Amino acid sequence: MQIDLSNPDNLTLEAVRQLLGRASDDEHTQLRVSKAGVAYISSGVVGGAEIGGLLFRLETWAKGSGYVGLVAASDEVWVMQIFNALKQNWPTATSDYIDIY
Repeated sequence: MQIDLSNPDNLTLEAVRQLLGRASDDEHTQLRVSKAGVAYISSGVVGGAEIGGLLFRLETWAKGSGYVGLVAASDEVWVMQIFNALKQNWPTATSDYIDIY
C-alpha cells in the first residue's frame, strides 16, 4: 500500500487508515516519503538506512508498539496525526527526519 502525494486528492484519512492498517506490527516499521511523493510503510529498511531517495521519514516504530496494524488504523487520533504529518511535510518537508508530529 502506498499513497501518491503528488496528487492531492490521494491524501485522505481513509488512505492513511489503510496504509497503517495493512502494515504488520510484527517487525520494526517506518513511514517514508520518497522525493517523488510516494508515502509508504517500510518494514525491511528502517532508521537511517537507504535514505538517499527520501524527502523525509518519521521515526522508526518498534515492533509490537501498536503504531501500525488494525488497532492503529482504528485509532482516529493516531490516523489524524499521521495525516497531518504527511500534509504538513509534502511537498516541502520541515526536516528529512521527523520525530515530532
